[in-house]
Amino acid sequence: MKPREEEAGGAAVRKRILGAALSAFMEGGYAQTSTLEIATRARVSKRELYSLFGNKEAMLVACITERAQRLKAPVELPELADREILAKVLTAFGTRLLTETTDPAVVAVFRLAIAETVHTPKVAQALESLARKPTRDSLRAIIVGARSARLVSGDPDAMTDRLLALLWGDVMTGLLLQATNRPTAGEIVRRSSDATAAFLQLYPQPG
Repeated sequence: MKPREEEAGGAAVRKRILGAALSAFMEGGYAQTSTLEIATRARVSKRELYSLFGNKEAMLVACITERAQRLKAPVELPELADREILAKVLTAFGTRLLTETTDPAVVAVFRLAIAETVHTPKVAQALESLARKPTRDSLRAIIVGARSARLVSGDPDAMTDRLLALLWGDVMTGLLLQATNRPTAGEIVRRSSDATAAFLQLYPQPG
């Protein structure tokens, strides 16, 4: 088998294992799920599973990390020359955040973290360190840049919290309780745009 074919095959097996792991965690709980059950669901040997991930915790971290990577702000952001550009950047960030985080697989990870927080706190810790904190830090960096460009004024931490609150409202609570459906792509764009507009109204340009 050629190296590229081997790499593609390995990626497919890895994806299958992570899918099987997340399904098993959600159905039986993180602590109660065995690596044998995951290997059986993924149709791989335990040896192959361990060669790719090492242990069950690594599989959980990989599930979270895979999603967290999509939430990071782009390395090359446009120069924040005016508030119109800032609005576009914040709207794009909010749209990506809501799109990725309302994905059923991500909501399932949040439910898992809540269910296991007492018996297996490492689940919640991994979610916090690999997903929630980096996402918040990325948004804060955008706001700090806007503040340096004198497009807004205020405390960056408070401003970050306010924009996230405007973006989310009670969406995640409804999804966690299975009381609401996932918002459509159009609804997500409108929500992000409205949140950005409200945020910029709260924090006008200084001077």
